[in-house]
Amino acid sequence: MLFPPAILSAIADGHVDLAFRRWDRPRVKPGARQRTAVGVIEFESVEPVARGQVSREDARRAGFASRDELLGFLDRRAMGTIYRVRLQLIGPDPRIVLREALPDDREAAEIERRLGRLDRASRHGPWTRAVLGAIGAQPAIRAADLASQFGRERLPFKLDVRKLKELGLTESLKVGYRLSPRGRAILERLPSRPIKAR
Repeated sequence: MLFPPAILSAIADGHVDLAFRRWDRPRVKPGARQRTAVGVIEFESVEPVARGQVSREDARRAGFASRDELLGFLDRRAMGTIYRVRLQLIGPDPRIVLREALPDDREAAEIERRLGRLDRASRHGPWTRAVLGAIGAQPAIRAADLASQFGRERLPFKLDVRKLKELGLTESLKVGYRLSPRGRAILERLPSRPIKAR
């Protein structure tokens, strides 16, 4: 689910605990979780609701100024069922905590094994050490510019960087990326190899 920044802030401070969507089928399941800019949101329940059952209190709890405003939002889609989604913020994005944690030898060895698997699975050859090195040397550089240094398209390159982010090694900035403390520690351990950038 997509949430505008103002709604995310209201979820974080507890003022919003409902969301309404008009879908052809439920797009989230009860118990599912979603990472957002303010932390991890859990969807506690997902229930169909008739349009006439949407109340002013529902609108307030969903972050709308009035029932009419909420219904106008829902009516932007003419077809589909209205779903009431009860949600809550359950904690910070675990990647944020992870990227600040320096790995011990056992953790570092496991991360190196996972990077090795990413390298072996790649159709364009080993890339993890080179990309970590490029991000470390050039923080806050546009993804498209980094990708071009490797002769790669921007979107596939960003997908690769996202894999590093999942390991807590990088973080996204408004423009580009930087290495996390965890990422710098891992880069220092990796064997030095030439960075195959153009």
